[in-house]
Amino acid sequence: MIYADKLQKTEKRLAQIEHEISQPEVVKDQAKYQKLTKEMAEIRPLVGAYAEYRRAEEELAALSEELNSKKLDAEMRDLYREEEKSLKQKKDALLEQIETMLIRDDDPRSGRDVIAEIRAGTGGEEAALFVADLFRMYSRYASSLGLRLEVMDSNPTGIGGFKEVIFAVSGSGAYAKFKYESGIHRVQRVPATEASGRVHTSAVTVAIMAEADETEINIDPADLKIDVYRASGAGGQHVNKTESAVRITHLPSGVIVQCQDERSQHKNKARAMRVLRARLYEAEQERRQLEQSRERKAQIGSGDRSGKIRTYNYPDQRVTDHRIGLTLHSLNDILNGHLDEMVGALERDERNRKLMSAA
Repeated sequence: MIYADKLQKTEKRLAQIEHEISQPEVVKDQAKYQKLTKEMAEIRPLVGAYAEYRRAEEELAALSEELNSKKLDAEMRDLYREEEKSLKQKKDALLEQIETMLIRDDDPRSGRDVIAEIRAGTGGEEAALFVADLFRMYSRYASSLGLRLEVMDSNPTGIGGFKEVIFAVSGSGAYAKFKYESGIHRVQRVPATEASGRVHTSAVTVAIMAEADETEINIDPADLKIDVYRASGAGGQHVNKTESAVRITHLPSGVIVQCQDERSQHKNKARAMRVLRARLYEAEQERRQLEQSRERKAQIGSGDRSGKIRTYNYPDQRVTDHRIGLTLHSLNDILNGHLDEMVGALERDERNRKLMSAA
């Protein structure tokens, strides 16, 4: 296997981590302990898949010896050939799984939690309603993966939509699963507000950013302009009597973040800082990737938000991902959070592109 050296190094690293976290001085250092356990959780599946792959290879070698034996009768030979076929399929599946995990390894954001932003684009109230649909889709998808979703901020409209929703997704592999969603999502349907029954096209933008911790993004308090104000719901509902909403402007970059969903000013400020760090971290990652590759915009999962990535067509009950030309006639299932087939196809396409470029 061409990845054997890297995989063997990963095995040694896992053994080293397991030894380190058993040491009393490491257990006492919570920051180091959490960092090591997080790294361990990220590489353990890869080591496990590699161990299974080697076992499949050993079993295939043993079967090959048996098949070359003259002692087998016709019935046993057929049974062994069936077993050989099954093992080869298992080995191929494990190799695909290993390649996918190795490629994720190359992106420093892969094992991170996510800050996601969904915003209504063209289409007015219909676009705002589709923001709510996408938010529900992502909520259910996160739940199906065992990931935790936390709303950071939202701006609801009067009839059940959102001008924007900002939320965090935390848990193993959150970024790796959500990164393909960055871009423009287009919906084609008859709006609930349309009396004539004509199909309209609206657009929503989705931004997926890896969450960064305080040690990675150094933000000088002197670079921040912090404003507080009273939060309010759609149409002036749920007006707070205290100034709990927070708006933070990062002066060097011009990035503005605001949070108002919590009743506590302190909690809103903490959430706004998390979103700000994620935006600054993502901007830095994009800058580095642009420096490393002029072809970045053609890469799947690059995070480029300038183009249309997917269309949801209600009349035909289809969803088309324009990056890979995949159309699925299962719109309701997808909007109910069943994104595995779509994400799996995007993962395979990304893996194939990266393996071809590395060849």
